[in-house]
Amino acid sequence: MNQITDWLLIAVTTMVGMALGALLCLYVTRRVARKRRMIPKRWPLNPRVLANSQERKVWRWLCQTFFDHHVMIKIPVIRFMLPRTKEEGLHWYKLLGGVYCTFTICRSDGRVVGCVDLLGPNGLSRSNRHLKQTLLLQCGISYWVMEPDGLPTAQEIRTEFLGEAAASANPTQRERDGAKIDATRQNLSAALERQRRSRSSGFAPLTAESRRKPTAEHGNTQPADSNFPMSTGFGTSWQQQNSFLTPLDSRRAELR
Repeated sequence: MNQITDWLLIAVTTMVGMALGALLCLYVTRRVARKRRMIPKRWPLNPRVLANSQERKVWRWLCQTFFDHHVMIKIPVIRFMLPRTKEEGLHWYKLLGGVYCTFTICRSDGRVVGCVDLLGPNGLSRSNRHLKQTLLLQCGISYWVMEPDGLPTAQEIRTEFLGEAAASANPTQRERDGAKIDATRQNLSAALERQRRSRSSGFAPLTAESRRKPTAEHGNTQPADSNFPMSTGFGTSWQQQNSFLTPLDSRRAELR
């Protein structure tokens, strides 16, 4: 009887130990995961330029060639495409989320007319080029692959992207459009600077008391300088609403 009691005591002790070990392991795992999701006080990152020297050279050339368009750099294709069925949106988002072209040419209304890939030291894989060619072609968007030292003529690429009628722009009209674009840019920069100054002048300096108290406007209950955790990680809670899965524009018609 005593031997059976000892065996039962050992079994119970072992099970309790295993349960405590599992709970401790779960606690440590969750603590580590929670710590990884916390915003650091000092980010281990440094700023860098958006384009290298060769890309900047081609970027300037494209801006001069497409003087009447906007030339954007390194934006993913899902920024200007939408899935035909909402149910398949997540699948195509995962597949195309990392696909982008070096340059994207779009009109003033935001419609993309063509994409350009600049060949780097490692070139461009056949599968990557084939994916973009078929995808963009079926969406009615022109696609061009070029080398930094082998640029086409302005007339060739404008004809490919815009058609013959729009490619032959009047030089006088070009200068007039360029002046309008420069004036618009200056006005926009001035407006942004005024808004920046008004925002900076409207904020009072933070105090210890203001950091501790939640604000009614933002509903923030975390200290301003604390490492607060994110509930679902960087990929969900801190990115804006995804316009590929859920279009952000609620208007039924285009702006005129």
